[in-house]
Amino acid sequence: MASEHGGGDDGLRRRGCSCTKNDFLPEESFQSMGNYLKALKETPSRFMDRIVTRSLDSDEINEMKARSGHEMKKTLTWWDLMWFGIGAVIGSGIFVLTGLEAREASGPAVVLSYVVSGVSAMLSVFCYTEFAVEIPVAGGSFAYLRVELGDFMAFIAAGNIILEYVVGGAAVARSWTSYFATLLNHKPEDFRIIAHSLGEDYSHLDPIAVGVCAIICVLAVLGTKGSSRFNYIASIIHMVVILFVIIAGFTKADVKNYRDFTPYGVRGVFKSAAVLFFAYIGFDAVSTMAEETKNPGRDIPIGLVGSMVVTTVCYCLMAVVLCLMQPFQQIDPDAPFSVAFSAVGWDWAKYIVAFGALKGMTTVLLVGAIGQARYMTHIARAHMMPPWLAQVNAKTGTPINATVVMLAATALIAFFTKLKILADLLSVSTLFIFMFVAVALLVRRYYVTGETSSRDRNKFLVFLGLILASSTATGVYWALEKEGWIGYCITVPIWFLSTVGMKFLVPQARAPKIWGVPLVPWLPSASIAINIFLLGSIDKKSFVRFAIWTGILLVYYVLFGLHATYDTAKATLKEKLTLQKAEEGGVVADNSASATVDH
Repeated sequence: MASEHGGGDDGLRRRGCSCTKNDFLPEESFQSMGNYLKALKETPSRFMDRIVTRSLDSDEINEMKARSGHEMKKTLTWWDLMWFGIGAVIGSGIFVLTGLEAREASGPAVVLSYVVSGVSAMLSVFCYTEFAVEIPVAGGSFAYLRVELGDFMAFIAAGNIILEYVVGGAAVARSWTSYFATLLNHKPEDFRIIAHSLGEDYSHLDPIAVGVCAIICVLAVLGTKGSSRFNYIASIIHMVVILFVIIAGFTKADVKNYRDFTPYGVRGVFKSAAVLFFAYIGFDAVSTMAEETKNPGRDIPIGLVGSMVVTTVCYCLMAVVLCLMQPFQQIDPDAPFSVAFSAVGWDWAKYIVAFGALKGMTTVLLVGAIGQARYMTHIARAHMMPPWLAQVNAKTGTPINATVVMLAATALIAFFTKLKILADLLSVSTLFIFMFVAVALLVRRYYVTGETSSRDRNKFLVFLGLILASSTATGVYWALEKEGWIGYCITVPIWFLSTVGMKFLVPQARAPKIWGVPLVPWLPSASIAINIFLLGSIDKKSFVRFAIWTGILLVYYVLFGLHATYDTAKATLKEKLTLQKAEEGGVVADNSASATVDH
């Protein structure tokens, strides 16, 4: 693979934290200033090449993995994955955001918000599962989008995946401080440093969050199987606490608190659903562990779907309990369950809740750290990020460099930024990625290069375009028109008829080999529609932040990522052709020798 990396492969295979220029920019375009200026001049043609180029399943599974120098160890079963899924998802979302949304956006109807976001998450789980079974690599949605939508779309998604994990980890780390304070009978602000010179949203500095990130980093680099054992022990304790909250909470329920079930109307339910989607993210981290799974075809569907069913049921029951224990106006936004138990005279129960919440948040951080490092590793294998981040340690079988870098970024953001900002920004990024994975699944089923006729391809593109356009129009109408309903009478039938058209007028070009999403195209199409609709419930400021981040990504891509991936792709193609010629030469030589012997 040496030619592929422009001489950087030696650096990739060295153990430890080697830090030469070739570990970061080994590609041809960065070997001299002249090369770089030439590459910049070729930006338009290179950009078009990257837009239309799609990776192959075999490239992601074989060639990309080889760029890490060492293999990740296959140690995980469906049991590990299910507990990783539960550990990844049930954390600060249920313990923190439930109170915030019930009080400010949806009231007791927050349970319906969890149902809506849970259905959306389950549809995304199905899409992820088919990809994870067919392409069992560490790259998760980045690898899936590279195969189906091409390099450029994969890069935009990759940037948002990184944002999702860093911001999500930061949000959980700050929540950790809140519940730790409750456990010690203090307010969260007692453990934070107020920096008056900074803006209000960034001035509450959180050193405990940084310390927690450092401990998680050590656990994550020591090994996946050890992390798995720690995770399911901690998750079992966490589930016991959740059962305690549900059972004890129902004994203190007051149905009067449910009289005003939807104080903020239907709009409040969907507004909360968009934010509470944050409570379901984490399952995509499990898909990145496919490379370390013993039997992906069996273990991934059981692990992912099983963990999501358990999670959704727990969330709905806990949301019901919280709003039955206390009037929604009195729910505490920082530690809702702890304060609710105090309000009904069970002050001691808040310590159990706080302990369970800490356990849950610790596992969320751990699984997130493992997942984000594997995303980063695969992104670096594609040379969209420096290949130094792709190194896998020979002894531990884990990507140490990627783990340390990602958790350092998480700790930095957790130190400065308030939870509300983090949760809103995170939901935009997550919904955006999940929508693209659903689009990629439709592309995978209905379009195969060289096999799908141009007529079928054009029909597919028209129907897909109509599904996306009608879903976007529904989301925009929801965001802008507070009372109207006529718009839905136009957009929803268009979505429905477009999906019907794809179902009956476009033949599927590929069937899944092992496990597939049922009811295609209905489930992926519904996933696209719900994710875009929920985006219409998110505030304007979050979209502005999202746009700024995407702009930064595009600048990085034009200056670095585009040229690194272009050079890598060309070097790989050249190597393949050289190998093919050598093999053909060998065959010719063998035939000549055989003919001489016969003669």
